[in-house]
Amino acid sequence: MSTPDLHLRTLFLLDRDGRIRGTREPDPDPGPFFALIRGRTSCAWAVRADLPQDIAEKLAGLAREEPPVAHFRDAPMHAERYMALAGGELYFGPAFAFPETVEQPDATVIVDDVRLLARHFSGWTDAEIPVRSPVVAVVVDGDAVSVCFCARRSDAAAEAGLETAEAFRGRGLGPQAAAGWALAVRASGRIPLYSASWANGASLAVARKLGLVVYACGWSLG
Repeated sequence: MSTPDLHLRTLFLLDRDGRIRGTREPDPDPGPFFALIRGRTSCAWAVRADLPQDIAEKLAGLAREEPPVAHFRDAPMHAERYMALAGGELYFGPAFAFPETVEQPDATVIVDDVRLLARHFSGWTDAEIPVRSPVVAVVVDGDAVSVCFCARRSDAAAEAGLETAEAFRGRGLGPQAAAGWALAVRASGRIPLYSASWANGASLAVARKLGLVVYACGWSLG
């Protein structure tokens, strides 16, 4: 079941005190100063491990007062106070769950050879395939043109990263790659998750085409 706590622990590595010590990526970064994920019945939050203790305690105290969200586009109750305490760049967007039934797309393949990505997606390495797995692509003329992979992954869940080559956008290929990825993630015993910024219209369109269901909203600074 997708919950704010599951989403938080899929995005970030947390220490024994529940503080963020990095992102769950192959090449992790420190993560945001403060992350708050609000669902309809519960909220989850964490502060970065290197924040001063007094700031961390103030952020956590405010987060404990946050009610579950009624409207996912609403800002947190203490948004201005979080921003004054933590600063940093704001990220704000929905977290989606895949429906119970996802149809198997016809045109997707599991990527196990980086050469399949080389023409349209630069920067991939052989070493990256296992840690981004499952990597699922739509292939045209022998080359991947849309690829969905694990942007972040834990033992329990994985969050989708999705890219479509510019020349092939607008053809509905992204939803196909994402659907194939979700099925492969479920076959691995994990829960597939998808999130986007409210400002990213293309990513939100993929969610609509797939019939994804908003279960939480992420709000972070850093």
